[in-house]
Formats: sequence, C-alpha cells, structure tokens
Amino acid sequence: MPRSGESPNDHAHFRDIGAYLPAGALLVVNDTRVIAARLRGRKSTGGGFELLLTRKISGHSPAASGADFEETWEALGRSLGNVALGSILEVGALRATLVERGADGRVTVRLHGRGAPTLVALLEAVGEVPLPPYIETARREAGAAAPSVDDRTRYQTVYADAPGAVAAPTAGLHFTPALLDELRAAGHELARVTLHVGPGTFRPVKTPDARAHEMDEERYAIPEATAAAIARARAEGRPVVAVGTTVVRTLEASARAHGAVRAGEGATRLFILPGDPFAVVDGLITNFHLPESTLLMLVCAFAGTPRVLATYREAVARGYRFYSYGDAMLISPGPA
Repeated sequence: MPRSGESPNDHAHFRDIGAYLPAGALLVVNDTRVIAARLRGRKSTGGGFELLLTRKISGHSPAASGADFEETWEALGRSLGNVALGSILEVGALRATLVERGADGRVTVRLHGRGAPTLVALLEAVGEVPLPPYIETARREAGAAAPSVDDRTRYQTVYADAPGAVAAPTAGLHFTPALLDELRAAGHELARVTLHVGPGTFRPVKTPDARAHEMDEERYAIPEATAAAIARARAEGRPVVAVGTTVVRTLEASARAHGAVRAGEGATRLFILPGDPFAVVDGLITNFHLPESTLLMLVCAFAGTPRVLATYREAVARGYRFYSYGDAMLISPGPA
C-alpha cells in the first residue's frame, strides 16, 4: 500500500494503515451490499438471455398479484432479440415481465416470484454476483463459466448491510473486523453512507472532452449520525477520510447540493475532474483504477494528476495488483 502525500511514497501492508492515518480521523465507509443481480435464463424459443438489474424503480411486498413480492427495476438486457413487450422471462422461481425498452440494451422489467419474502432473498437462489468485466473476461479465458461461490463473500465489504449495488465499493474490501476495532481503539471514528454502485462505474470516458461524459444516476443515503459526525469532525479540526471514490461522490454531492453534508436520501450524477474543488474530504483510501475511468479522474482531481500518475508508475514497478481485488493507497489532497 503506497501512501501518496507531499513526501515521497511510503509502502506498507494495509493492516498497518493506522500508523499512516492522521490523529482522530473520521473514516467514512460505503455500506452498500452487492446483490446477485445477474440473471441468466432461457426464452420460450430455447435461446438464452441475460438481465443485469441496475436500479430499483418501485415495488412492495407482499405483491397485489399474490406473488411473494413485486418490484419494477431498470436492467441491462442481452440476447433479448425480438422479445415483445409484455413477455415473461423466467429464471427459476423468478419471473420478469418486459415492460419497456430503451437505448443501449436498457430495459424496464417487472419482477415477481414465490418462495422468498423479498427479491434480494430470491436473487440469492437464482442470480449471480456481477463481477467487473475485466474479472469476468479473465475467468472466461481460464475456462470458468460463472463467478465462484467465494465471490458472494469476497466481493463484499465486512460492513456491507444495505443491499442494492451491482458493484462493490472495493476500497473497503481491505478492512477486517479486527482492523476496524483496532482503528477505533486508536481514537479513529467510523461513519457510514450508502451509495448503490451501478454498472456505469466501469464505463470508460470516450468523449474527446471528458466533461461531456454522462454519469449514470446512483442513489445514496446519508444517516443523521454520519452528517453529525462530519460536522463535529470539521468543527474540531479532525480530518474526514473517505474509504473509496463512492464515498467521495456521496459527500461532495450532498455538500454541493446543500452547502454542507446533510442527512437524507438523494441521487447523483456527479463527475469530479481535475480542477474541481473538494468541500468535505481530506483524505482518500482507494484502489488502483483503469485508464480512462471516471474513478481515476476523480483520484487525479483529489491528489493532482502528476503525483497520481507517478504513484501508479511506482506501483507497476513494484508489482502491485490493480483493480477490484488489487492493492490500495492512502492519499492526501494536492494541486490539480
């Protein structure tokens, strides 16, 4: 784990991060939980199809139709061909009625099923945990047809308890319960937000002008206790350290909307680029990200592009692992 700051990078094991955190830091984590949102089934014609659930639109349980639940979701569809609106697609005990088609494979589906009290519970039985495209590609090339059973636990943070994401806030994967206890005992504070990470997190910036790139909307929630903890930390001069870029976007989006971090729910398409100001976050723990990604651009905005790219070169030279299951770095703000 390199630490990128005003001084040359330091290298250490993540378990020793407490030695590098500023005194009395407020660590803010994203407690979203990845759901088994990838559904694979067969159409009435016999051909296969795939749905990746991306965002809940509405729903309730129990459903008026007599099913155990009924919810409407946005999804990404694959191999749906000429499937007509109103058609029912089945994946085990889950039924998906095709309600609407959009651009780029986007669809709206009404989900209903039996045998489980909630959609999330049924997805655990019939769905797969969606992994980042680069992991799935590597596994297909190695002959693995689907995510392993271990991914259901490995691709979750130890504090994940708010189901709804299709991708993990991977900076948090490095923490263990014992490490969190150790940090609290050392005088650091822990607070939570929820941002349900969508598939847009993997979509690279392809526009010549990065500011023309459109972010997918993602829902977030900030508890009263977290808003109070941030206000208290700032009043006491203690640093706010975001665990992951999703936390940065949540806190900065709230501050931009309200003038300060405010408790409540919201949605954001915030895209942070070099030159943009930061109102809340004083430190960032983050993994190493893909080139041309919005995540890397956010990190460059926070710490300064030359410094971040120099750190990446050093990480490559030392054989650090990149991306979701890779290594992490703790960085402080710097000139853009």
